[in-house]
Amino acid sequence: QVQLVESGGGLVQAGGPLRLSCAVPGSIHYDMGWFRQAPGKEREFVAAIRWGGGVAYGADSAKGRFTISRDNAKNMVYLQMNSLKPEDTAVYSCAAGATSDSTLAREYAYWGQGTQVTVSS
Repeated sequence: QVQLVESGGGLVQAGGPLRLSCAVPGSIHYDMGWFRQAPGKEREFVAAIRWGGGVAYGADSAKGRFTISRDNAKNMVYLQMNSLKPEDTAVYSCAAGATSDSTLAREYAYWGQGTQVTVSS
């Protein structure tokens, strides 16, 4: 069992930045992703990064504002979020081990517990 641990969430004013981190124990030979879920809404794909570094972004509103990256030497994955908006408020979860389509939550084998991001207007 792989336990992912997210950190970096919190309360931020609209327009501000926030960086989320995801620690992956052991080696990090996984495709990694970030998803978010706002109250009353379905889980939404935010971004994914392959072991080799290829990236994909979902959540149209995140494109151009969010950047996913990874440091394989440190077993870490990051989500840099800039120009945050109140509609970005959600629980953000890190996922590992996508087997095919990295934009689909069901493709991931391992999940963290999530970190709350709240953007005030």
